[in-house]
Amino acid sequence: MKALVLSGGLGTRLRPITHTSAKQLVPVANKAVLHYGLESIAAAGITEVGVVVGDTAAEIEDAVGDGSKFGLDVTYILQEKPLGLAHAVMIARDWLGDDDFVMYLGDNFVVGGITDLVDEFRRCRPDAQILLTRVSDPRAFGVAELDANGQVVGLEEKPERPKSDLALVGVYFFTPAIHEAVRAIRPSWRGELEITHAIQYLIDTRAEVRSTVVQGYWKDTGNVTDMLEVNRTVLEGMVRRIDGEVDEASQAIGRVVVAEGARIVNSRIVGPVVIGSGTVVSDSYVGPFTSVAENCRITDSELEFSIVLRDSSIQGVGRIESSLIGRHVEVTPAPCVPSAHRLILGDHSKVQIRS
Repeated sequence: MKALVLSGGLGTRLRPITHTSAKQLVPVANKAVLHYGLESIAAAGITEVGVVVGDTAAEIEDAVGDGSKFGLDVTYILQEKPLGLAHAVMIARDWLGDDDFVMYLGDNFVVGGITDLVDEFRRCRPDAQILLTRVSDPRAFGVAELDANGQVVGLEEKPERPKSDLALVGVYFFTPAIHEAVRAIRPSWRGELEITHAIQYLIDTRAEVRSTVVQGYWKDTGNVTDMLEVNRTVLEGMVRRIDGEVDEASQAIGRVVVAEGARIVNSRIVGPVVIGSGTVVSDSYVGPFTSVAENCRITDSELEFSIVLRDSSIQGVGRIESSLIGRHVEVTPAPCVPSAHRLILGDHSKVQIRS
């Protein structure tokens, strides 16, 4: 069995971060989302992985390498344009051969991994197995319709009027039967070859399509709100570890990880928090559910429920919360300027100004 990991796409919902960085490499608890997925694949006993890449190919390849650090053998497959998940399967046809495979979206996060799901698929071996989860607004996802017996009877991609609240999780299992399906469909109104259409083709041709409702935690980390929520979830499972320096004037309370080479000076850190190597936190407060990456500077500031990427500095700005701050960012106080109103008013105007 192989794994096909999708790491292309433009990441428009995470802009401006993704103008300069692949969305799959935005860190959660100081580790790239993509790395969690690769670790889950390795833990499930799968070693051959094809990584589909696009415009950010060089960055993905630099972060993953040949896969050996994850115990994997990685092959890169270029998708020149983001033309849909089914298109990714189509261009990976030669590499996939006649093997069964799991398709894993590189910006998805599944707590607990996929080992049990892989074992179930290997044991039952349907033509396709999809994962579903209940969501509050299914219009943003592929949506499944089940019959009274729990069988999948229909799939829709981002429907205006969803027939259920069951959204497809970004992990799919396929036998080689999917290859005929992706060749048989046509592009959607979005101009993409939708994997939902390919699975619908399997349903319509009476292939066996099974579904599993995920009871654990899953997130598509495609926007800032979900990214911060995933960060919170991962941090909650951390174990306290102080490898760096915390001076006598500082407090590190609860599940706090201070990496080797990091320094905490005259500051209060309330976990769960992770502080990366080479980072210096001085005269500051860092509160729960915050990840600060390596080589950052936090000075005379307060930070909570946020993610700060590497080589950034926050100095003297009071309190920041619920924020995602990119690489090489400088956050400083605005200069003091006189408070005044500038008016251009026509004849007979009446203006009320609150002083």
